[in-house]
Amino acid sequence: MANNEEKTEEKSVKKNSSASQKKIKAMEEELQKANEQIDKLKEDNLKLLAEFETFRRRTAEDRLNLVGSASADTIKGMLPVLDDCERAIKMLESSSDEAAKEGTSLIYNKLMGYLKGKGLEVIEAKGKVFDTDFHEAVSQFPAPEEKDKGTVLDVVQTGYTLNGKVIRYAKVVVGA
Repeated sequence: MANNEEKTEEKSVKKNSSASQKKIKAMEEELQKANEQIDKLKEDNLKLLAEFETFRRRTAEDRLNLVGSASADTIKGMLPVLDDCERAIKMLESSSDEAAKEGTSLIYNKLMGYLKGKGLEVIEAKGKVFDTDFHEAVSQFPAPEEKDKGTVLDVVQTGYTLNGKVIRYAKVVVGA
C-alpha cells in the first residue's frame, strides 16, 4: 500500500509540477506582453511630447508672424505719407520759405526715424545694378555710357524693406 501511496503521491507531484510550470509559463508570457505594452506606451508618450513641442513652437512663431504682419500693414499704409513728404521737400528746395522747408524736413525725419526703429529700411537703388529682388523697372532709357547699361539711372518711387523683407519694390529707370 505504501507503494501505491507513493505512486499516487508521485503522480500528484508531477501533475502539480506540470501545472506549476504551465502557470509560470503563462505568467511569463503575461509579463512579456505587459512589458511590450509598457514599451509601446513609453514610445507613444515620447511621440506625443515631441508633437506637443512642435505645436508650441509653431504657435509661438505664428503669433510673432501675426504681430509682424499687422505692423507691416500699418507701415505699408504710412508709405504714401513718406512719399508725400519727399515730394514736398523736393518742391520746397526751390522755395525761399525756410520755415516750410524746415517743418517738412522735421516731419519727414521724425516719421522716418520712428519707422526705422520698427525695422523699415530704404532700398538704395540709384547707381546700383538692377536687381529684380529689390527693383521694379518702370522704364528703360539709353545709357549715357557703356558702364551704365543694366544700372539704375533714376528712382521713380522709393522702395522699402521691413525687417529684411521687401514691402515695396523701388520703381526705377534702367539704363539700356
